[in-house]
Amino acid sequence: MTPDYALIARQLEALLDTRDWLTNSAQTCAFLMEELADLNWAGFYLQRQPGLLTLGPFQGRPACNPIPFDKGVCGAAARTRTTQRIDDVHAIPDHIACDVASNAELVIPVLSGDYLWGVLDLDSPLPRRFSVDDQAGIERLVALFVSRTDLEL
Repeated sequence: MTPDYALIARQLEALLDTRDWLTNSAQTCAFLMEELADLNWAGFYLQRQPGLLTLGPFQGRPACNPIPFDKGVCGAAARTRTTQRIDDVHAIPDHIACDVASNAELVIPVLSGDYLWGVLDLDSPLPRRFSVDDQAGIERLVALFVSRTDLEL
């Protein structure tokens, strides 16, 4: 059953009560882990230098760091600036396996105008966890995050 993303957006909007990127990204990760079923990791990777993602706030097991744009699902999302919805991460030749329990992944680029601030990465132990509806709903949540946050590092 698809979550009620309109309700989740209203709840997230109430949590994002500051413009601070660190507070808002930490709140967003914690909130998504609580509200979305079957996640084992939710976090941000930040672009602090060209071509490289650095670990930001997250919920879950320790993560891989850094991630170059030419590696893995997060790198592909950053490089192409398009959402990556992967049903089976083990079928991706350059997948970076930070947690062997992860089977599906959804990575959404976080853009402020033309500037790539980073990516939101969601992992699940369930294959095919993320539907088209989940992708659209979480992309709306990322847009809300961007509208409520000063994206300066």
